[in-house]
Amino acid sequence: MLKKFKTWYKNVFGSRELEREEALGVKNHSVVIRDVSYFVAKAMFTDIPEMIEIERAVYAGKAPWDSTAFANELRREKDRLYLVIRRNDQLLAFIGSTFDERTQDAHITNIAVLPDYQDRGLGRFLMSIMIKKAQQLDYKTVSLEVRVSNQQAQHLYGELDFKQTGIKRGYYFGDHEDAADMVLDLETVAVAADNQ
Repeated sequence: MLKKFKTWYKNVFGSRELEREEALGVKNHSVVIRDVSYFVAKAMFTDIPEMIEIERAVYAGKAPWDSTAFANELRREKDRLYLVIRRNDQLLAFIGSTFDERTQDAHITNIAVLPDYQDRGLGRFLMSIMIKKAQQLDYKTVSLEVRVSNQQAQHLYGELDFKQTGIKRGYYFGDHEDAADMVLDLETVAVAADNQ
């Protein structure tokens, strides 16, 4: 009886696990964004100090996440994906997302681009990768929180068809700034793309 159950489980859930593994797999590769070459890779533990430095540069000297938080995220390879962008061996940007099979939501946990490299398409490129990964998995939504004061990021997310769905009061640690909840409905986006 146990053998039959294991066979059934593998047939039903095993293919989905392979699908997820394939979708969340990323090979290190070069990309060209706005005529500039960059290197994209899965984030590694050795990237954490540079990721924290990017956060400090973006958030006025403060790093919302510490090395332990990043390390915990990077350990969870089955439902997390963190990517980095480098140029000339300098880490310029990163993104992290959790892929929740139960809710069919890819939640962007963190995205940051060095200030000197903002407005060069790096954030949009990273967001588009996570959106494509969610679409590969047939997820329903991609979600995130963004500081209400971060109009630049909200503008980018709006251009990517994210809609504000609410406000989380006092969401951010330290300054207790509010966060805007934003969601991209992948079913609507897929329908709109099919009709063009």
